[in-house]
Formats: sequence, structure tokens, C-alpha cells
Amino acid sequence: MLLRSVQWLCAQQPLMRALRPLVGGFNPLLEEHRLDPYATWRRLHETDPMFYSRGFGAYFATGYDDVAAMLKSSAFTADRRETAAFRMMNWFNRKEPDFQGFMVRNLLMLDGPDHRRLRGLVGKAFTPRRVQALRPHLEEVAEDLLDEAASRGHLELISEFAYPFPVIAIAELLGVPSEDRERFRRWTADLVQVLDPLQGTRGAQPMRQATRELYAYFAGMLAERRVEPRDDLMSAMLQAEEGGVQLEDGDLQALCTLLLVAGHETTANLIGNAVAALLLHPEQRRRLQEDPSLLPTAVDEFLRYDSPVQFTDRAVLEDCEFGGKVLRRGQIVGLVLAAANRDPKRFADPDVLDVGRDPNPHLALSHGTHFCLGAQLARMEAEIAVGALLRRFPDFKGPAGPPEWRRSMLLRGPVALSLDL
Repeated sequence: MLLRSVQWLCAQQPLMRALRPLVGGFNPLLEEHRLDPYATWRRLHETDPMFYSRGFGAYFATGYDDVAAMLKSSAFTADRRETAAFRMMNWFNRKEPDFQGFMVRNLLMLDGPDHRRLRGLVGKAFTPRRVQALRPHLEEVAEDLLDEAASRGHLELISEFAYPFPVIAIAELLGVPSEDRERFRRWTADLVQVLDPLQGTRGAQPMRQATRELYAYFAGMLAERRVEPRDDLMSAMLQAEEGGVQLEDGDLQALCTLLLVAGHETTANLIGNAVAALLLHPEQRRRLQEDPSLLPTAVDEFLRYDSPVQFTDRAVLEDCEFGGKVLRRGQIVGLVLAAANRDPKRFADPDVLDVGRDPNPHLALSHGTHFCLGAQLARMEAEIAVGALLRRFPDFKGPAGPPEWRRSMLLRGPVALSLDL
């Protein structure tokens, strides 16, 4: 009930505007910020790159050097279990063992030896070879989805292509039967609030229920794979071991759930943001159509130019100084990946889309030990999706900007993007 009330309050734009004197110069809950967050990041680059938000009670780092250094520094941790917000969340979910287990044991919340052990075991199964083996089939899936749109002469990019495509990819990787993919889409829609609880409208119950159902589903799959292993990621994770230690069921369930939620939502937003950027930059679109070999560098540029994950956060482990500000142990710091990716001190013409930009050391996929586990899969999916769309419908038309962006301060992507083919 408390979370639902907070979600309702955050959705009230007149109230959010009235709170400006309290919040200060950075309020990611405002609609105008969602329409153009980069105006905010430009201003903070110029005036206060290490900005303290009174409303959030936290510092937000926007400079590339600071963000990159914090992502690798031992003075910060992704393990937020000792923070006040996490302890409160744990108390409210004390009767939800599956949801609690997911929040405590997923890779985004772990650090140190636990993180290295789990990531090492998953890495033995989630190999480049396994990801690349999916490419031919995913190319067929993209063609099938676009065939349906071709018959209508119209494509609602997000609901008909950008969202179903990554779900199919994750399902194929894990070994989920095709008839269960629609259930996965529903679970993902509810569980994505884990990444940004303030974007929802129905409180914590949808997340809890989706976790219970997913954990039960994966428990059944794990039991089947133990008896009859297959050539899929779940079987490979069951068989992976390091020093004689294998993954426990709770860790496997948390990993599979995280792959579904984080891998699906962020890739769908990447595809949506990429197409929106190409509609705004017809010269870069023509360049990419004329030279499809630029697709790999273009995908990295889409990630930099309009990052699907706008920021992440870390807990401060020891007092330190960054950007001329003293950060105290126990504080939470927001690391604004999207702002770092538009830092003029690091990127020439940062507000310009350049599909051939090279080198491109963006931070959209994080940095250091928490570099995105599914980076190769996300890049491949975006290459396939954008490449197929440009090849099949070279003259597709759409709005100069999405009519509405997701109501999220953390995740960025169009709610809808209607294309005439």
C-alpha cells in the first residue's frame, strides 16, 4: 500500500512541479525531463557535475571520468543490503521469500566474492559461442515479425517488434517452449518495476506475484533439465561448476529471472531508441542503409546517444572525494550513465548522432566487474532488428519524436512508435 501511494504521488505532475524548490534543479519525475533528459545533463555538466539532490538525499555524478572511476572503485559497492531503503524493502517483503530471494541474490545486488563466484559460473555457460549460435534463428524471427507488418503496411514498433523480439531471444536462450513466451511477456511487464519501482501504479503486488510464478516455472524447468539436459543455457548453468561448487537452485532462479527482466526491457528500449534516433537523423539513416557494415558501430552509438538505462547507483563503502565533494560511508550515489555518455570532455560533438563513431567508450553497458553480462546478446539483437527494418522497409516513415516516453526515471524508451511502411 505504501509503495502504491508513493507511485501515485510521483505520477501527479502538478505536485511534482510544486516540489521544485525542495527537489532543486534535477527532478527526473517530471514529464519535461522524460521528453529531453539531455537538457538536464547538459546544464549539470556546466554548473554542478557532482550534484546533490535534496529531494533524493543523494549525490548524482554526471561527468564521464567520475562515473567511470566510481564504477570501478573499491570505495563503492552494488551491495545495497545495508542501506535504509533496502532494509525497509526487506521488512515489507518479509512474507515473500521468492521476491526477497530475488532481490538479495540477483547479480545487480551482489558484490565481492559472491558476485565473482556467481558471475564466473554463469560465464562458463553464457558463452559467446552460445549467443552467436542463436543469430540465424533470430534473423528468421525478425523476418517473421516484419512479414506480419508488411501485410498491413504499418508497424507499431514497440508492441509488435521491439518488445516481442527480445522475449523470443531470451526464451530461446534459456530453452523455454514457444507456447510459453506470452506468459514471459506478462511476467516481464510486471517485474520490470524492480528496476524502477516508482514507475508502476499498482504497488509491489504485481512484482511479488510475477516472481512467485516465475520461480515456480523455473523450478519445474530445472527439475526437467536435471533428468534430461538439453542444449540450452539453463542446462549449461546446471552443469557449470568452479572448484567443485555448482549453482544452487535459488541462485539459478534469480539469474534466470534477472536475464528475463533486464535482458528484455533494456533491449526493447534500445531498439525503440535506435529507430527514434534514425527518424530524427535521416542523413545517418541513409549512411547506415548504404553501408550496413556500420551496424556494429551504429548500435554502440545508439547506446551512447540515448542510453536505455539512464543511471545506476552505488552505496559508499568508505569516505572519499569525487568531483570536489566529500561522499560519506552509507550514502547512495547516482551514477548517471546517460550524462557521462554525453560529456563534452570525453566525446567530440556529444549531442550529434554518428553511426560511425569510433572509438566509442560509452558506459551504457556499465564498466568494471558489473559490465553487462548480456552485452553481446543485446548488441546482436539490436543489429538484427535495426538491420532487418532498414533493409525490408528503407522508406519507413514515423514521427520526429515519440509521442510519449516511458514514465520512468531510470529506464528510457518510447511507449509507442508508429511506423508507416
